[in-house]
Amino acid sequence: MMITCVYFCAGGVGFLYILYRWVIPATVRQALVLMWHDVILEMLMDRITGSTRPQRILRAVKMNAARGNPCSVVKAIDDYCKHKEWAMNVGDEKGCIVDSVVSEVKPTTVLELGTYCAYSTVRIANLLPPNAKFITLEFNTDYAAIAREVINWAGFQDKIQLVEGASGEWIPRLKEEFGVETFDFIFLDHWKDRYLPDTKLLEASIHATSCNAESVTNSPNKCVYIISEMWTSERRHRFAGRQCHLPWNS
Repeated sequence: MMITCVYFCAGGVGFLYILYRWVIPATVRQALVLMWHDVILEMLMDRITGSTRPQRILRAVKMNAARGNPCSVVKAIDDYCKHKEWAMNVGDEKGCIVDSVVSEVKPTTVLELGTYCAYSTVRIANLLPPNAKFITLEFNTDYAAIAREVINWAGFQDKIQLVEGASGEWIPRLKEEFGVETFDFIFLDHWKDRYLPDTKLLEASIHATSCNAESVTNSPNKCVYIISEMWTSERRHRFAGRQCHLPWNS
C-alpha cells in the first residue's frame, strides 16, 4: 500500500511537471511563478514574521550594509533576495544591463518611475556625477517610507529626490516643480499597464524623444533612454554579453 501511494504521488508530480514544462505556455508559467513568490510566499512570510517584505529588506540592509556605502547596500539587497526571499527588484543580472547603459549614456538628469525599496535607485545613483538631478516617483506610501530609509542609509539623501504620488499626476508637473526641461535617462519599473500612457505623457510634457532599449547602442542622436522590465528576451540578449566591472561585482 505504501509503495502504491509513493508511485501514485511520484506519477502525479511527474504529470504536473510535464504540464508545467511543456504544455502550459511560458507566459502562464511566469504568471504562476510570480503568484507563488509575490502572493503566496509573501503572505506566508508576512504572517510568520509579523512584518512586510520591504521591512525585511530594510532590516537586511541595516544589518549587513555599511552606512554611507551604496555598494554594500546593493549587495545586501542582492544577497537577501538571492538567499532569503525573492523580491520584485531589478536584480544583479538585469542590474548589470542597467549599469552598462547608465555608464554609456552618462546622464545628468534621471527619472525613475517605481521606487519600491530603492534598489535600482541606489544602483543608478551610484553611477551618476555629483551634480546630477535624480527624481524617483513611488505611488505606494509604505514602499516610499522604506525606500527613503534605504536611500538615507546609502548616503544619497541629498542626491535623490523621492516623490510620493501617481505618475500620471506628477509627470505633467515635473517641469514646474523641479525645473527639469528634459531627462537624459528614464527608468520605468512601476505598473506595467502605465508604461505606454506614461511614456506618451512624458513625451508630451517634457518634449523628449524616446528610444527603446534596442536602439540604445545604435542611435547617434542624443535622446532620452527609456528602459523597462518589459524588454523582450532578444533585447536583453543584446546586453547579456556585457561584463560589469563595477564596485559591487568586484
